[in-house]
Amino acid sequence: MKNPLQSLLIAFAIALCGLCTWQWHGQMLQQKRMNTLAQSDYDQSVAIQGYISSAKKMDDQIAQMDGRLTELRDTVNTDNTAISKLRADNSRLTGSVEQYSKVAAELEARLKQADDAIRRQADALKNLVQERDDYADRLNQSIKERNDTVTKYNALVKQFETTQNERNDIVAQYNALVKQMEALQKERNDIVAQYNALAKQLEAAQAAK
Repeated sequence: MKNPLQSLLIAFAIALCGLCTWQWHGQMLQQKRMNTLAQSDYDQSVAIQGYISSAKKMDDQIAQMDGRLTELRDTVNTDNTAISKLRADNSRLTGSVEQYSKVAAELEARLKQADDAIRRQADALKNLVQERDDYADRLNQSIKERNDTVTKYNALVKQFETTQNERNDIVAQYNALVKQMEALQKERNDIVAQYNALAKQLEAAQAAK
């Protein structure tokens, strides 16, 4: 009777040791899993903070770009006003050039008539010569005024072209800034989507714990 009882006790002790070993192994696995989940939660929290900082920085950049776009719009409006004024001046000077051209043509015709009269009327040569000189002076003055008008017109045309080029450059900068703002807005939306996904994963991990 003694040997079977000892054998039973030995078997029971061995079984108890195995059970303790199995429980210890299970607790180690659970502890390892809990450590892994805790590290994952920490990493996700750090990533979320980084995404929040990036989103705030991009919001600031977008606000700065909005201000820059407003300045560019004001500049474009100012240039449009200047261009409209230059166009009005251009039209006015064009009309003046045409008017002076007609006067010059008329004076040239009258000068030719005076020259013909000088050749036909020798007895009135002195008076006709004086009259011709008067007409010539008037013609030269008109031509001088016409040349000054043409010079002003050309200067206005160059100024108009320069303003037009500046306006085109401003419009190009405006379009580039709009594209850059759209790209930043898209990138911000992607970061927000990643943030939401990480937040959902974090909630799921916390719920699993």
